[in-house]
Amino acid sequence: MTRLVLVGPPGAGKGTQAVALSEKLRIPHISTGDLFRAHVGEQTPLGQEAKRYLDSGELVPDSVTNEMVRERLAEPDAKAGFLLDGFPRNTKQAEVLGEILGEADTSLNAVIQLQVSEDVVVERLLSRGRSDDTEEVIRRRQQIYVSETAPLLEYYADILVTVNGVGTVDEISARVLEALRDRT
Repeated sequence: MTRLVLVGPPGAGKGTQAVALSEKLRIPHISTGDLFRAHVGEQTPLGQEAKRYLDSGELVPDSVTNEMVRERLAEPDAKAGFLLDGFPRNTKQAEVLGEILGEADTSLNAVIQLQVSEDVVVERLLSRGRSDDTEEVIRRRQQIYVSETAPLLEYYADILVTVNGVGTVDEISARVLEALRDRT
């Protein structure tokens, strides 16, 4: 059973790697963004609550996100393992994830950090050509990521696997799989 969390700054390629790794490891890729869209689209009670925050430009509270993740991890396909992308975002969410896994008498195998320099990430995001992706906005997002995620990396220090996130999709996936060889 492979239970992983994928972290990295915006533009590090988490989504791309999550898809590639979930296929290679034959475990579901669970993205909080996908969970939000599914719940909002299906108009579930959690989706309706999340939509209120999203529509006003606010962050969805941890309590709503935690419950969506709890429900998703209880689904049959996640019993054999999973790859979480975008969760946990902070140590409070990490504690809840620990409780959820503890209730199932299991734990994470590893937290994979895709390490990419700020300049490379800025270059990648600017090349997408989105109107809201100015260098100033991108660099601000990077600083928020660093300040929010640093405590998370410390929290998971004993299972943290840092991988160079620069290269082709296949090169990075190969590095991750090699780093996980002893942990799963």
